[in-house]
Amino acid sequence: MSFVPNSREERDEMLREIGVSSFDDLVAAIPEHLKLKRKLDLPVPMSEWEVYKHLAGLASKNVSSESYDVYLGGGIYDHYVPAVVDSIISRPEFATAYTPYQAEVSQGTLQSIYEFQSLITRLTAMDVANASMYDGASATAEAVLLALGHTKKRKVLLSSGLNPLYRKVVSTYLSGSDVDIVDIPDASGVLDRDALGDILDDSVACFVIQSPNFYGLIEDIDGLKKMLDDGLLICVTNPITLGVLKPPGEFDVDICAGEAQCLGNAMSYGGPGLGIFATKKELVRKIPGRLVARTTDVEGKIGYVLTLQTREQHIRRDKATSNICTNQALCALASTVYLSLLGKAGIVEIGETCVRSAHYLAEKIASLDGYSMPYAGSFFNEFVVRTPISARELMGRLEAYKILAGIPLEWFYPDRKNDLLVAVTEKQTRSELDRFVKVLSEITATRKVAVD
Repeated sequence: MSFVPNSREERDEMLREIGVSSFDDLVAAIPEHLKLKRKLDLPVPMSEWEVYKHLAGLASKNVSSESYDVYLGGGIYDHYVPAVVDSIISRPEFATAYTPYQAEVSQGTLQSIYEFQSLITRLTAMDVANASMYDGASATAEAVLLALGHTKKRKVLLSSGLNPLYRKVVSTYLSGSDVDIVDIPDASGVLDRDALGDILDDSVACFVIQSPNFYGLIEDIDGLKKMLDDGLLICVTNPITLGVLKPPGEFDVDICAGEAQCLGNAMSYGGPGLGIFATKKELVRKIPGRLVARTTDVEGKIGYVLTLQTREQHIRRDKATSNICTNQALCALASTVYLSLLGKAGIVEIGETCVRSAHYLAEKIASLDGYSMPYAGSFFNEFVVRTPISARELMGRLEAYKILAGIPLEWFYPDRKNDLLVAVTEKQTRSELDRFVKVLSEITATRKVAVD
C-alpha cells in the first residue's frame, strides 16, 4: 500500500471522528516503556537516481549462478530455467491471478492447475495430485497429518535420511500434540530395515522415507509397504529424478510428497518453493489444499472447476483436513510450462546428464589425496564428500574462486565437520567440473605445505 500523506487539519478531523483529542490519547493503552521517546534515525532524503544507485550497490554484493559455479543442493537446485518459462508466467493474466473462487472467470488458471496435477500424477505414478503445497517441507508435514487422521494412530516414524529441515517442520506441526515421533537409524547412509522392523507395531500411523535421501543416496523402497501393515508409507521425492528412477507409485506408496522447485523455478534465496502432494485414490477426500477437475457444461463444452476444497474457510471447521491456503499457482505454472517443454524425452535427458556429471565429479574428487566418499550406495546427482580440512573452511576458500562448493553437513550435524554435500545439475560443463577438482587439489595441497 502506498503512503498517503495527511495534513494536520485532516489528522485532527480524523481524531475528532474517532472521539479523541490527540494521537497520544489514541495510543494511551500502550504502556509508556514500550513507546519510542526519540525521533526515528532516518537517513537524509535521496532523489530517485540516488536511491537507484544505493540499491544497485547493495544488490551488487549478492552473488548469483550467472557468475558463480553452484554446487549447492539439499533440496533447492540450480537447474536451467528456459527463457520461455519466465516469459509465460510474466503475462499479466497469470502474474496477477489469485485463488480461482469463481470458475466462470478463472478458466485459464484452473486449466493450468489441472495440467500441473496431471503432470505430477504421470511423474509419480500416483492416482491423484492436488493443486500444490507451500514447499516440500510443508507437503511432508501435511502428509503426516493425513496419515494420523486416516489411521487414528499416534506414532510417526521418520527415516534418518529425511532432510533435517523437513524433520523440523514435521516436528513443529506436531508440537503440542500427543504424537510420538521416532527416528529410524540408517546403515551406511540408507535405511536400516532391521531397525525399522524392530520398532514397527500396530500404533504406527506412517513411515516417512526420502529417496534420493538428504545424502543423495537412492533408498530401496521395494517391500516397505508390506512391512507397515495398516500404517501409511510416505515417500519424499525429487521430481526431476523420476525421468530416470522408478516412480513412487510403483512401490505401493500411499502418499508422495516433495519439492518441485527443480522444475522450472529459480533457486532465489531458497524459495519460494513448490510442494507436490500425490496420493492413492482412496485418500482423495482427505488430501489438503484444492483439487481441480475437468468436466463439461450443459452444452458439452469443456470446463474446469474446483472439485475439492478441504480448508476450513470452505467447509465446517471440524471437517477441514488442513489450513493450507494457497496453491502456489504461479510456481506450479512455471513447472507446468517447464515439463511441457521437456516432454518425456527431455526429462530423461536432464536426469541422465545429472547422473553422468555427478558420478564423474565424485570419482575425480575421490581420487584426490585426502578426499573420500563415506557412502558406497547409489546416488543420483548429489553426494557426500569427506574432506581433509573443515568443509566450512573449504567452502569459504572456494568462494574466492567463485565456486559455491556445496553444503557443510556441520550446519545440521555438528560432529560432521569434514563432510560436504555436493550437488551437480545439467548446467555444469565438463571443464567446470575439472576446474572444481583442480581448485580442490590446489587448496588442500597449499594448506598441507603450510602445515608442514
